[in-house]
Amino acid sequence: MRGLPVADRYPAPDLARGAALLLIAVANAHTFVTGRGIGVRGYPRDLQGADAVVAAVQLVLVDGRGYPLFALLFGFGIATLAARRATTGAVTGGPGPAARTTAGTAGTPPDDPVLATVRRRGAALLAVGAAHAVLLWHGDIVAAYGLLAVLLAGLLVRGSTTALVTTAAGTIALTVLLYAPVALTDSAQTASPSLVEPGVLAAASDRFGEWLFGNLLLSAVGSAGAAALGVLLARSGRLAAPGRHRRFLTRLAVAGIAAGVLGGLPLALVAAGVWAPPAGIALLLGPLHALTGYAAGAGYAAVAGLVADRWARRGGPGPVGRALVATGQRSLSAYLAQSVAFVGLFAAWTLGLGAGLPVWAATLCGAGVWLVTVLVADRSARAGRRGPAETLLRLLTYGRRPAPQR
Repeated sequence: MRGLPVADRYPAPDLARGAALLLIAVANAHTFVTGRGIGVRGYPRDLQGADAVVAAVQLVLVDGRGYPLFALLFGFGIATLAARRATTGAVTGGPGPAARTTAGTAGTPPDDPVLATVRRRGAALLAVGAAHAVLLWHGDIVAAYGLLAVLLAGLLVRGSTTALVTTAAGTIALTVLLYAPVALTDSAQTASPSLVEPGVLAAASDRFGEWLFGNLLLSAVGSAGAAALGVLLARSGRLAAPGRHRRFLTRLAVAGIAAGVLGGLPLALVAAGVWAPPAGIALLLGPLHALTGYAAGAGYAAVAGLVADRWARRGGPGPVGRALVATGQRSLSAYLAQSVAFVGLFAAWTLGLGAGLPVWAATLCGAGVWLVTVLVADRSARAGRRGPAETLLRLLTYGRRPAPQR
């Protein structure tokens, strides 16, 4: 299966993925801080000074905003993949099951090759995510995307607008309700057991349990709504051809980001210790933060579309833009590289630097790790090399290595 040429990719989603990885790195970095009681959204309790300011800013702009954006882009990618496979009319993955449809039992239609491709890709993501969770970090999101692709391929590829809107509304509402107790979180537990366990095998065992029973299903449910919205966004063509939809994207960017800021501010004040609301009001802050996170994610995607349109009118991106796009094209590799760096620095079974680490320092580490992945991705793009995780994913999906990238 030949890889999709770079010139045929839409720049806006790749730009959004590259930038979203900064949000994810910053949002994840503080969860590796150990030795301090856990408070709102995994931040340490009793924040003061620079830690309180950094946590407040992140809760307004980053936490609960980056992952909805990434899930939206996942749905966009699935819809784009399906549309292109349908246009080519065949899946050319080799002589095995990836390259042909198979007849079902009597009275059932043959398998849909597009759905088969999406499900194989989902199974590959599920395998990569499971390995990531067991070997590195229980907060993996890749396996959740894979699970959605396997279970909801029919909806994401063939679903009607009504079915997609209903799925988005239902799963987002469920996710929002699950966040009701967030503002009341106050635990003496200092971190996830897998981060403070010094034994390698024991830490891996803890991670598997934390991922399988505490993260996988919740992440899949939380991502389903944004993925459905991403499919609708892909079908509308507004992110693929932003030049024809500048007014819509401008309104979405302003409204979405404004909603994210206003909806995130109350929880930010609680985390920073500025406000201690009554329990009844506190139960509303987590759902408000989660709901407006979806709006902010859509707003960030719209900003990427507007930037891509500006590039098109000015003859292309500059060096920074090209580096971000290259990172977005290698987003799976960059995401996994973040975990390698964080675990190597922070976990008790490695260097153990997360013990007592200030939140502001963890944030700087996260931003620094992201910057390194951007530089590596840019160098890789200049050399015409794909990301290693992307190469593995295509190998698992289609059964053969892709051609070198142009």
